[in-house]
Amino acid sequence: FGALLFERLAYIINTKNAILVSLLIWSAIVIYGYGFLHTTTQAWVMASVIAIVLGGSQALSRSLFSEMIPAGREASFFGIYEISERGTSWLGPLTFGAVVAVTNSYRQAMLSLIIFFVAGTIILYLTNTTRAIHEAGNLLPEEAAREG
Repeated sequence: FGALLFERLAYIINTKNAILVSLLIWSAIVIYGYGFLHTTTQAWVMASVIAIVLGGSQALSRSLFSEMIPAGREASFFGIYEISERGTSWLGPLTFGAVVAVTNSYRQAMLSLIIFFVAGTIILYLTNTTRAIHEAGNLLPEEAAREG
């Protein structure tokens, strides 16, 4: 469901902006979990939002990345993508665990994860994805639709 919802959003505001929206939602989720989560019902609602955003953000990030890959180099670039994903997947759990160990607070640990979402937002915001897509020899989806 989340992937379909974010696909529609990307169609309206473009993929990069839809990913930025998802990063803002992720940031809101950790803030909500830190300061406002008190009941089981709230936890279920938060989990539902996480499920929606997780599917959408993963699908869109792969889609945007694929647009920035030169034709014929997909295997190499997705190999790097997977290695970097696996090579950094321990950072969130390490940060979470370290904050719990230091503060004895799961709320503080949840809030600490906002660092990753803010960093991702800044990096993506500063990335000229249009230029990257064009330098890869590809067209933006709207350009391809006009030519098709």
